[in-house]
Amino acid sequence: MNDRVTPPMHALPDGEAEISLVLRLPWEDVARLGQEAGRLASQMQRPVTLDEAVSNRLRSARPAASHAKPAGEQPTPMPTSASVSSLPPRPPADQARQAIERINGSA
Repeated sequence: MNDRVTPPMHALPDGEAEISLVLRLPWEDVARLGQEAGRLASQMQRPVTLDEAVSNRLRSARPAASHAKPAGEQPTPMPTSASVSSLPPRPPADQARQAIERINGSA
């Protein structure tokens, strides 16, 4: 990913901003997001999308910012998938099957 393209950002009526990204994630992380969405859905008593689960995870992973950081400060790096996923590597087909089973609740 050497191309430096700034994705479009949209202001939302509730005062937040929306930015769309494409991420490549290991199946284990997708399964964890599905579990997070299920947990949120039971807590909120309504269906929850993976987008909402990601947003919730990002908000809870750091303290809420009341304003933008000064120009000289460096941003805090986001954790990589290596720090998120603690499972040993497996063949992609096994990862996909297990992730789907976890999401569907059949594992």
